[in-house]
Amino acid sequence: MPKTHYFPKDTVHYTWDKSHEPLLRIQSGDTVIFETRDVSDRQFGPNSTTEDVANLNWDKVYPLSGPVFVEGAEPGDTLAIEILHMNPLGWGWTAVLPGLGLLAEDFPDAYLRTFDLSDGKYVHFREDIKIPIEPFFGTMGVCPKDADGQPIMPPGTFGGNLDTRQLTPGTTLYLPVQVAGALFSCGDAHAAQGDGEVCVTGLECPMYATLRFNLIKNQSIPAPQFETAGALTSKVNHAGFYGTTGVASDLMVAAKDALRAMVKHISNKYEMTPEDAYLLSSLCVDLKISEVVDAGQYVVSAVLPLAVFQR
Repeated sequence: MPKTHYFPKDTVHYTWDKSHEPLLRIQSGDTVIFETRDVSDRQFGPNSTTEDVANLNWDKVYPLSGPVFVEGAEPGDTLAIEILHMNPLGWGWTAVLPGLGLLAEDFPDAYLRTFDLSDGKYVHFREDIKIPIEPFFGTMGVCPKDADGQPIMPPGTFGGNLDTRQLTPGTTLYLPVQVAGALFSCGDAHAAQGDGEVCVTGLECPMYATLRFNLIKNQSIPAPQFETAGALTSKVNHAGFYGTTGVASDLMVAAKDALRAMVKHISNKYEMTPEDAYLLSSLCVDLKISEVVDAGQYVVSAVLPLAVFQR
């Protein structure tokens, strides 16, 4: 019979490494309940301010819960992770971190905000701006082949720091097993994020989550895949959207241009600082590749859900 396990809360790891000792061994079909730390590993708290960014110890960033050893998993198999339940634990933060983010050159200075998430439904960005809470793990992965102290960021074909906002409850994530036992780990939870995580942080938070694992033997996939339960943006589809675009011969340039236009639009129309407009974009604006086939000119759109503004 499938079992339910509680993953230990007192141990984390900060790298991908095939030598990490599994803290839990499970069978295919079992469920695991995790309680994960925020991505700063508790270096920030509900009362943190921008001044605290300067003291961030990057060696303690990306604490992951894991590894979980799945009995029978071998390279060439696929691990299916059903996301059953996720609940942010009370508070979260988002920030501009110097040198990081899509517009790092435009926003060189640190800026941090914290949020009370206790209402369970919305991130209250401003009195008239409410972003739906749609929790997910920014990082879910199996151990990469030959990993030896590999940084958590960036992601790879094994999964990892995917920051894919569709990995919410009701979605199943599929990962290609690369080492015996799969050695699954997770963390870096977000209460909200737009596609792109453009300022380099989503709404970072500690998380309580329930995942179910199923092993698919002798079926391999080249990179992570996922299947959702329904509409991708169901909580904001009842209102309209505003889009800005970037057009360039380089996708990154086009993405930056689309985002710069969106930050300016939000800042002007909704009367907020560019820094807050940048953070808001990271939490709810979706970057989309609109077109790639037209003579080497790419179109990237930044799409803002108008449902977050209280009329």
